[in-house]
Amino acid sequence: MKFSFISTVLAAASVALGSDVLSLTKDNFESFIKENPLTLAEFFAPWCGHCKALAPEYEQAATILSDQKKAVKLVKIDCTVQDELCSEQGIEGFPTLKVFRGAIDDVSPYTGQRKADDIVSFMTKMSMPAVTDLVTEKFESFKAAESVVVVGFFSDPASNQTFSEVANQLRDSFVFGASNDEKLAAAEGVTAPAVVIYKSYDDAKTIYTGDFVAANIASFVKLETTPFIGEVGPATYAGYMESGLPLAYLFVDSEDAKSELVEILLPIARSFRGKVNIATIDASRYGQHAENINLKQQWPAFAIHELSSNNKFVYNQETVITEDGLVAFFESYEAGALTPTIKSQEPPEIQEGPVVIVTAKTYDEIVLDEDKDVLIEFYATWCGHCKRLAPTYEELAQIFWDDEDLKKKVVVAKVDTPNNDVPEEVRGFPTIKLYPAGDKLNPIEYSGDRTLESLANFIRDNGKYHVDAYAKLKSVQDAIDVDSAAEEETTHDEL
Repeated sequence: MKFSFISTVLAAASVALGSDVLSLTKDNFESFIKENPLTLAEFFAPWCGHCKALAPEYEQAATILSDQKKAVKLVKIDCTVQDELCSEQGIEGFPTLKVFRGAIDDVSPYTGQRKADDIVSFMTKMSMPAVTDLVTEKFESFKAAESVVVVGFFSDPASNQTFSEVANQLRDSFVFGASNDEKLAAAEGVTAPAVVIYKSYDDAKTIYTGDFVAANIASFVKLETTPFIGEVGPATYAGYMESGLPLAYLFVDSEDAKSELVEILLPIARSFRGKVNIATIDASRYGQHAENINLKQQWPAFAIHELSSNNKFVYNQETVITEDGLVAFFESYEAGALTPTIKSQEPPEIQEGPVVIVTAKTYDEIVLDEDKDVLIEFYATWCGHCKRLAPTYEELAQIFWDDEDLKKKVVVAKVDTPNNDVPEEVRGFPTIKLYPAGDKLNPIEYSGDRTLESLANFIRDNGKYHVDAYAKLKSVQDAIDVDSAAEEETTHDEL
């Protein structure tokens, strides 16, 4: 691996200078992970501003953990040098932090905050057993150690094993403890086997009453630890997105407005538990996000975002948010009587081609046309990768646009995703998908090289019509080259 010797020297130099963060390379990464039971790895780029901001916090956290004699290692990998390693680890942005447990394939994302104390706290939890054996004398202190703890009460090995399975699955998010003390269980109002969630918010204690099945218990823990009314921020946003439930946003720019509206929303949140997540969001810090769910930046504001369909239901911003209004809004939503607001650019009057412009208003008409294979690029005007792709994508579209027969079979299109609501979850730009004719429910996402040949072959291999556009283009170019050569030879003979 190129630069491996230099990287090793730099790693040694960093240790010599007293750094508690070790720089790893492709040559020593896997062996280091296997030799250490718990490692936090930062994949970074020297030019990355967020990486520069994290650096002193990461270094401080490593020093604290080292001083505490924790069996936790903090390492870093420079992806501008170790590009092959970073590619193998699927690194797409910087910094990316991953937690490894003694094996390359035993890995999970770091989900904590990027401050030294938060890193120390998170990794300390990770270093603890998935389940802490509880003795009666330490039970109360264990309950108070975190804002959420999950405790199992057992009298048989099978139930204990089921609980341990759940704990291992969710250990990155919650603290688990277990007791086989029947008197303690009775004092807590349960009979073994039982699972109890203790929280410092909402209902202080929630008892699981379902079948003792790992999947059911895990679902219970995830649901019941979500606050009735939480808060959207950097630490919680991903969790809300991954829940799959619709997310109701309350944008507020003052504590008084927040307190008043949260009190009104609380009974609604209780009745919609498990159906809709409800959370406040600080409009003074994250107000721009309102535009993503079709709200104007005026506060307070309220809307429900259905993550599965990308539909947005907006509470009328021309009226005051009231208790009666919110109750009616949720009742209409539950009854399916609300009409989603659609953000859409105006479609062009004429598709001048060759790349067909799609908007929210024309999405179904163009993309879901059952008679055509439709390749569509979900892009953003500010995206550098999209701008670099544009000439190649235009050339691809031209192949089909110029041929009247191919034009009836294949469409190459694009949609300005931030400015148009689309029924697809788009995680990055550009995202390219093929909607085959006759099978629009199963689009195929493109993951190959962004070259003309690869894109054309993707349409050929996955479309209904299997049009080999690149071969057609090459045959035309070869014919042109032959004609040019013949013309040149004729001209030469005349000379």
